[in-house]
Amino acid sequence: MIDYVVNMFRGFCMALADSVPGVSGGTIAFILGFYDKFIKSLNDLVFGKKAEKKVALRFLLKLGIGWVIGFVLAALVLTKLFDSHIYVVSSVFLGFIIFSIPLIMMQEKETMKGKYGNVIFTVIGIAIVALITYCNPVGGNEGGVDVGDLSIGTAIYVFLVAMVAISAMVLPGVSGSTLLLIFGLYIPIMKAIKSFLHLEMQYLPTLIIFGLGIVSGIVLVIRLIKMALAKFRSQTIYLIMGLMLGSLYAIVMGPTTLEAPVEPLSWASFSVVGFIVGGGIILGLEWVKKMLERRGVDNVTGIESQKP
Repeated sequence: MIDYVVNMFRGFCMALADSVPGVSGGTIAFILGFYDKFIKSLNDLVFGKKAEKKVALRFLLKLGIGWVIGFVLAALVLTKLFDSHIYVVSSVFLGFIIFSIPLIMMQEKETMKGKYGNVIFTVIGIAIVALITYCNPVGGNEGGVDVGDLSIGTAIYVFLVAMVAISAMVLPGVSGSTLLLIFGLYIPIMKAIKSFLHLEMQYLPTLIIFGLGIVSGIVLVIRLIKMALAKFRSQTIYLIMGLMLGSLYAIVMGPTTLEAPVEPLSWASFSVVGFIVGGGIILGLEWVKKMLERRGVDNVTGIESQKP
């Protein structure tokens, strides 16, 4: 039972992050310590043998249930919270990132130790996220692309953007929602999801095409990420650290991407309470992770093992 709860909670947290421009579900997976398992499971589901596919499917289903619950909650309820309390939300996510970085450095210290020349990949990671954030439209492109009347051209566009966005979502620090904003699809897709949840079928073809783009993007990018973690782990970890550091700037600029844009996060609008709550959640999750490890629960799979 505990593996269901742990993995559903992980998926729930990823969904909340994926629904907010400037934050990545991949970042949450990395912070919570199951990023390698997440990538391996996606790879095994697509390219693995039959036994590997079964193990991966069980893990991803538990993760997926939590993700769906979190995303539906975000689409129906939390989008209003993001609009009305964006500075508090942004401060919480800043707490997530800043408190998690030293924990990740401790976790990966053997990977990073003595390979300080790879810090160039950190700089590259920061630059990538900063550039993507700089390209953000103000106010979500004033409503974005019209997906209500789906033409062939629009369908191809939605498919390709979905491929790019999901590729970003699985990378820590790179927000798929931010890319959807840049391409003018964030607000239309969120509205389409809301309409579908209210049993309005007008946007169903758009959502099907968007889903197919997501699946295609996963197939194309997952093997590349898995290979990078296996063969170039030090460089990849340094790059991920840069992506996460760059996401701090993305979060600060996040309020400017709302449908009704407001000023970027500043010292005056920064919420100390929100920041402490974000940091407290990370420290609490780290404590839970250690407790599970002491009980014999695999932090990667969430499965409890019997210790002699």
